[in-house]
Amino acid sequence: MPETIEIQLKKGVLTLCVLALLNRRERYAYEIAATLSDAIDMGEGTIYPLMRRMQSEGQVETYLVESPSGPSRKYYRLTAAGRQALETQTREWRAFVQAVEGVISDTARATVATGTETTDQGEPIQ
Repeated sequence: MPETIEIQLKKGVLTLCVLALLNRRERYAYEIAATLSDAIDMGEGTIYPLMRRMQSEGQVETYLVESPSGPSRKYYRLTAAGRQALETQTREWRAFVQAVEGVISDTARATVATGTETTDQGEPIQ
């Protein structure tokens, strides 16, 4: 069964979301997972492999903090490469959203104006 567009979009922006969260403050993986679960309904099983990949790519670094209620927690923080990735991905995301909005708006206007969905050439879609 093919993935829905919603799942594909979530996977596509997950790194950007993690970078943005870590830009605000350092966090441990479960906290990142819980925040993203609440915000965009992404499961924690997706976060841990992503965090390992981001660490191997040099976008984040880790350190351990003792926890009073159990084992030490591994915290993540952005590196200079992570901050650069955040800037680049944010710029790319905003350009993409603007382009998609333009397409959607043009399609919606054409449909409303004619009562019929049209092609890019203005011809009715059958």
